[in-house]
Amino acid sequence: MMNLANIMKQAQQVQKRLQEAQAELSKTEIKAEAANGAVTVICDGHGKFKSIKLSKQALNSENPEAVDDESVEMLEDLITSAMKQATTDAQAKMKQKMNGIVPAGVNIPGLF
Repeated sequence: MMNLANIMKQAQQVQKRLQEAQAELSKTEIKAEAANGAVTVICDGHGKFKSIKLSKQALNSENPEAVDDESVEMLEDLITSAMKQATTDAQAKMKQKMNGIVPAGVNIPGLF
């Protein structure tokens, strides 16, 4: 039977590995494409939205040359801003909801 000191040491080791995994996931970029690369989205390893890239073809498939670069960049910036705000709002709502469930002082890595 394990003694309490060994159990605590193992719990600390698990917590350290979880924190390392969380940090690694934060640095990881996952790229997904749709419509043969017309739309590209990048998220981190936690699924948090980072950016979007649109091709001129995605905006005007009939005449992509009619789309100027500034319009593409502006739309990408608007979508990125909205997605990041939605992510922030969703995380705040989740944290608020979880505060009523998880006891104060309990830190569950990756939950908040």
